[in-house]
Amino acid sequence: MSDALRNTLGLVQQVIITIITLFWLYQVVISIASLFKMKEKPLLYKKKHKFMLIIPAHNEMAVVGNLVHSLRNLDYDNDKYDIYVIADNCTDDTAKVAKEAGALVYERFHETKKTKGYALNWFFKKMEEEGKVYDALVIFDADNVVDKNFLNVMNKKLCQGERLVQGYRDIKNPTDTWVSGGYALFYWMMNKLYHLARYNIGLSPLVNGTAFMVEWSVLMPHGWNTSTLTEDIEFSLTNIAKGVKLGWAEDAIVYDEQPLTFKQSWTQRERWTVGHLQILQKYSKDLFTSAIKRKTVMNLDAFLYILGIPQLILTLLLVVVNTVFYLVGEMPLEVLLQNYLMYIVTTFLLPMLSALFVLVIEKKPIRPMTKAILMFPIFMGSWILINIKAIFKPNTKWEKIVHSQNITIDDVDSKKKI
Repeated sequence: MSDALRNTLGLVQQVIITIITLFWLYQVVISIASLFKMKEKPLLYKKKHKFMLIIPAHNEMAVVGNLVHSLRNLDYDNDKYDIYVIADNCTDDTAKVAKEAGALVYERFHETKKTKGYALNWFFKKMEEEGKVYDALVIFDADNVVDKNFLNVMNKKLCQGERLVQGYRDIKNPTDTWVSGGYALFYWMMNKLYHLARYNIGLSPLVNGTAFMVEWSVLMPHGWNTSTLTEDIEFSLTNIAKGVKLGWAEDAIVYDEQPLTFKQSWTQRERWTVGHLQILQKYSKDLFTSAIKRKTVMNLDAFLYILGIPQLILTLLLVVVNTVFYLVGEMPLEVLLQNYLMYIVTTFLLPMLSALFVLVIEKKPIRPMTKAILMFPIFMGSWILINIKAIFKPNTKWEKIVHSQNITIDDVDSKKKI
């Protein structure tokens, strides 16, 4: 190897190491804030707000009734919220089941625009045409069931001046399979180490797919304008770029049904990854510009969030560079193996230890989650293959994850008492 090539590769190696180290050191430092008790903001006023509860649903007749029933039994004045179901391109009895359960149902059909983002955009245009006005709205997924205190918590957040708030996403079926358990560990970690940590130090959590509350004036009259496969993250980042700080409601709990099989999980996580790549391509410039213009850590933090996949690419590039150094005799075998071992530990074992740490500090039962904990390195490690596949052969077609388990809020509450 020539001196020029050796020096170039050495410089590339050091630059990558520096970038990766700083990126993950930042994440670790932020996560430490999760160990503190959540900040309680003072009430700015007292009011019982009126909420619009929205359920986009595509062929969800098996589960949507349970969600509507749990919402109808919230510990909140019945005249202070309405439940709407968007039966989006349904070919089953979703609309019928939702109506019988007590929801207001809007049916939508479109041959090509079939994602949740399109359904929400269509629905809000309908609401504007009909002159509907509420203080705030909450969006749920059809497979959810909701804790009875949910709206009381969100109402309090509004009275504290919060305008866009993510609720606590828990799991209906964490012990069914190692896959559903992997999701549970992942979301519990996100709740604690990402959302709570950032909320505690004045940064912004993110909207996480379901159970998020939006003040009416934040969304209307512009409506829901997203175009990527991860409309929740897109909505979060576009609002942060405008200077809107998201809130976090630890006691506003929703329970979500997670996939049982690895094939379903791959399909869902590939969609998320493609959505992240779409956001990276579409919003990187806006987020970077916002971070420079506003000069806030919140905006910088949002920009760093979308750099997860570029960080993976840099990490894999570092592995390649180290391997090349070994192959040309510039790196001893033991040093190369140490680098491989460090990569394996940080990629596969550290997430498992982090998940176990969260279980302990959150006082969640460990024994039922043993299989999920042991398989968590595979769950998280498979995301590397998903990311690589999505980079080179992205699947932009939305594929439905079937929800079929008849789990009610009473079932969830009874399990918590065991």
